Amino acid sequence: MLENINWLHLQQAIEKFPSANVLVIGDIIVDHFIWGSVSRISPEAPVPVVNVTDESLLLGGSANVLHNLYDLGARATLCGVIGDDLMGQHLLELLQQMNSPTAGVIKTHDRPTTKKTRIVAQSQQVVRFDREKTGPLPGETLDAMCSFIEANITTFDAVVISDYCKGVICPQLMDHLRRLVSLHHVPMIVDPKPIHTDLFHGATIITPNHHEAEKMSGVTIVDDESLYQAATALLQKLDSTAVLITRGEAGMALLEKEKQIFTIPTVAKEIYDVTGAGDTVIASLALGLASGLSFAEAATLANFAAGIVVAKIGTATASAKELMELIS
Repeated sequence: MLENINWLHLQQAIEKFPSANVLVIGDIIVDHFIWGSVSRISPEAPVPVVNVTDESLLLGGSANVLHNLYDLGARATLCGVIGDDLMGQHLLELLQQMNSPTAGVIKTHDRPTTKKTRIVAQSQQVVRFDREKTGPLPGETLDAMCSFIEANITTFDAVVISDYCKGVICPQLMDHLRRLVSLHHVPMIVDPKPIHTDLFHGATIITPNHHEAEKMSGVTIVDDESLYQAATALLQKLDSTAVLITRGEAGMALLEKEKQIFTIPTVAKEIYDVTGAGDTVIASLALGLASGLSFAEAATLANFAAGIVVAKIGTATASAKELMELIS
């Protein structure tokens, strides 16, 4: 069905990315990578011994969505929660290096900044360990987030919800946000988690992966018919305008209200690492919609962006230049 896509529209949209401004709301994470090599098994236990060669601290979770938006040439602002700790300060410094506003990032003494540490050897992830505290936010922290959003909503072309089930995306926040985006006609693009399905009622478009779509819809996806049934169930359940199901090597499937399902084959030639690929999808999808593309065109653009990042190791992003070259 890609023959129906106007490729010139996609190229023109990429050229408009610098004028787009996106608000990203969600769970902020610091991604800690420890890189090394393995040449032996430990004599203490049947585990590999990793000889560490490098370490890196990167923007993760909703902050990686923001990173993707900046690498695609757009402007973006992050709204979420960090701890009053060293990792939180490091994250603020990373945002400042990108010239991204930090007024929407709220510090709390209630929890540490979420940090995911991955040990990678010979291009394979050996183990991951997390430092985090999840659960409801303190009332004053939630109030500060809602106040920031209300004061700035009219300056944004789109709102992205990046839910990692850490506690930021909650009923009070979503009720407040739904009222604001409806009042000011701002599209809301959601990367959901099945445990919070009902929170995303009224979203413009949601982007679950294959397994999330099954859990959220109650339909096991085994063929094209069940894929259509799952997407239809999600549209009806959430009263969304569209749903985009990401399917890994099988590409993507888009369903809009009162339209036929639109399938998009993957463009990835090699898949090394899917870490952060969903963040790339939602960032490029939001920019496509903010730049005037149709849902099908924006989804196609997002599919190309995903194809770029899964061929890289670690929490990667796609650039506007890479995207333009691949589409051309």
